[in-house]
Amino acid sequence: MASSPSHNKCLADLPMQVKDLFRQTVQRLEDAGIAGAELEATLLLAHQLGVDTVTVYLSDQETLSSENLELFEDLLNRRLKREPLAYILGRKEFWSLEFDVTKDVLIPRPETEFLVETVLQVLKNETGRPDSSFTILDLGTGSGVIAIVLAREIQSARVLGIDFSQAALQVAVKNAAKHGVSDRVHFLNSDWFAAIKPGEKFDLVVSNPPYVAREILDKPCGNSPDALQPEVVGHEPRMALDGGLQGLQSIYQISDRLLSFLKPGGWFFMEIGADQAGEVVNHFNGIAGFGRIRVFKDYAGLPRVFQATREE
Repeated sequence: MASSPSHNKCLADLPMQVKDLFRQTVQRLEDAGIAGAELEATLLLAHQLGVDTVTVYLSDQETLSSENLELFEDLLNRRLKREPLAYILGRKEFWSLEFDVTKDVLIPRPETEFLVETVLQVLKNETGRPDSSFTILDLGTGSGVIAIVLAREIQSARVLGIDFSQAALQVAVKNAAKHGVSDRVHFLNSDWFAAIKPGEKFDLVVSNPPYVAREILDKPCGNSPDALQPEVVGHEPRMALDGGLQGLQSIYQISDRLLSFLKPGGWFFMEIGADQAGEVVNHFNGIAGFGRIRVFKDYAGLPRVFQATREE
């Protein structure tokens, strides 16, 4: 649907109250086909004004300065070009905590919260409370959300997060300091297990690896039902998404060396694509040394978290 001329006009050209700016912003976002336009308009305004979202509504009679209007127009144009809101704001909520994010890291998603929730529930059911020597390895840590949340929830744990991207690790280090776990969460630049000391073993290995099929990543946005959103394809780091053919390449690479880094009886949890459960289960069943293999369905009823243990 085409926008009216008033919606296309640069906001910075108009003396405008917050309520009018909010209304026009919602309309422009909706015209661009962006879902949740009212929430996104509120978050963008709060970010530009340096206030919380409630204050945006309480300030609807205030008039913005021309400088603020120009800066806000820049933010809005970035979103209209389908840059993810999290990158514009520089932050994303995960596990009711605020994490810094940049274009160098994947934006945390609800599916990964389900991964963390599943890990914690299984550990609670099977161990009660891990002891002080409990060690965790987070493969492909990105912004560090998994490692940091597990460290906060399991206060006896020591966590190592690894990632191939140095830029991603800089974000993770900052997030660990922000959430007070730098003394127990450490990060290492590594191509999967390559830089981990020989003989080092962990009670728990967890991963949200790249698992998007390359053939899906390479499809033009919007040309098929399984095509990804332009926010994902155009802005999120491909290295954190591209799982190779059928999205299984990184999963196979992890499985090749995983047993060497798991203690006997140790757990492995991994986020997977909704169409990958059968292949992943068959693959791990074919590797001697893995047992108790199962898949947990997320709240949408989709296979989402794979679990295996190293046999004792």
